[in-house]
Amino acid sequence: MRYVVIMAGGSGKRLWPLSRQGEPKQLLPLFDGQSLLQLAYQRVLQAVGPEQVLVCTGAAYADVVLEQLPGLAPENLLGEPEGRDSLNAVAWPAAVLARRDPDAVVAMVTADQLINPVDTFADALAAGFRLATDIPDVLVTFGVLPTSPHTGYGYLARGADIDGYGTASWVTEFKEKPDQATAQAYLASGGYWWNAGMFVWRARTLLDQLAVLLPQTHTKVLQLAEQPERLAEIYPQLLKTSVDYAVMEPVARGEGSARVAAIALDIDWADVGSFAALRAVLPQDPAGNAVVGPVVVRDSTGNLLVNTDHGSVLAVAGAQDLVVVRTPEATLAATLAASQQIKELAEQVADQVSPELA
Repeated sequence: MRYVVIMAGGSGKRLWPLSRQGEPKQLLPLFDGQSLLQLAYQRVLQAVGPEQVLVCTGAAYADVVLEQLPGLAPENLLGEPEGRDSLNAVAWPAAVLARRDPDAVVAMVTADQLINPVDTFADALAAGFRLATDIPDVLVTFGVLPTSPHTGYGYLARGADIDGYGTASWVTEFKEKPDQATAQAYLASGGYWWNAGMFVWRARTLLDQLAVLLPQTHTKVLQLAEQPERLAEIYPQLLKTSVDYAVMEPVARGEGSARVAAIALDIDWADVGSFAALRAVLPQDPAGNAVVGPVVVRDSTGNLLVNTDHGSVLAVAGAQDLVVVRTPEATLAATLAASQQIKELAEQVADQVSPELA
């Protein structure tokens, strides 16, 4: 049986104060009244039925997730008592699904990206399922065809093509976010794809790699699947690390019992991880302003202006290349160029004013 797990954890502090504790970015209705999570859910329904969709998210968000996704079965909502990074957001669901269905083939997709066209994504997901079904000892990832020498993404180094599987190729190495010169070299070579951070594998294959690479994590996630009532006790004990660092990179180096393959994603792909990225994907007026909520703007260009305090108005004049966000709890004003500093700014708010406002 094929399953899809949507990874919808994280607090999205780079979009503060839109995204705050209890209101992560993947749940914000910023896209024609829909959230990133709802868009992700609609995408994966092209590959599997609603009963085969699971969501792994923070336990604190469970009620909102079920409200936004009425078709999601409550037993398919996996609520993390605390964030323990991406490894555990894939390992725990793999253990749960392996217990339900020993032959489960699982796609792990993210809830914080915009992807178009959806049909192309669905075709790639189907290809990933086929590859993981036919070759049991493979971990499939997806590589977005790069359109620029982007320094904000990780990269996949492509090896030999896998005959009979379209754009699939073996992955020889994972590369961290490069500097500008290195990114330009990657783009010019044609041998590197952006790392999309999405995967397909047999649940058992992933668990087998954990048994080799991180046996303690392997033991604990199996315990979680067998004894879900111990979640609050066991989950905080899990090693906090990323799936790339813990599994994908060492397996690509030959340190596991599987191999890593990648399938090309020839799509428009936006990781909405900053206000600059958010402005780029929202509709803009003729002056390049992206506006959400009750906003009045005059003689201003290239701004992101958001007001979620609907009992007020945000009025802006003579501004250029700014992000201005007003919420009932906080107001942010910054240059778009400084949008990568917002996470640290939110941490300052927590330290200097109140954690509840961060």
